Amino acid sequence: MDFTELLAFKKSFSLAMEIFYVSKSFPKEEKYSLTDQIRRSSRSVSANIAESYRKRRYVKHFVSKLTDSEGENSETNVWLQFALNCEYITIEKFNELNEQNKEIGKLINYMINNPSKFGCSEN
Repeated sequence: MDFTELLAFKKSFSLAMEIFYVSKSFPKEEKYSLTDQIRRSSRSVSANIAESYRKRRYVKHFVSKLTDSEGENSETNVWLQFALNCEYITIEKFNELNEQNKEIGKLINYMINNPSKFGCSEN
């Protein structure tokens, strides 16, 4: 299996793309702050999942990169909250993106707690 087939990767990549399109409507003055931060953190979720999968030969490396991914996913949630409170997104859009974010967190945690199901061997 390739990392692109992992459900956590697919869903995190999809959320990052949706955030990219939504953030295009953020004010210009947010370009180097909120817009940049939310795009970076959301993209890092997928990137860290990919890295973790390539490092699955060693459980600690696998879990470490997934923990980074989990952290980036939480950071993305904070930026979504800022976007809502700054009125850059509607409550409906926030709820939709927030639910996706929570689901991704659960998938990442499942991977962290079940490394052997993803090809990790105890070395």
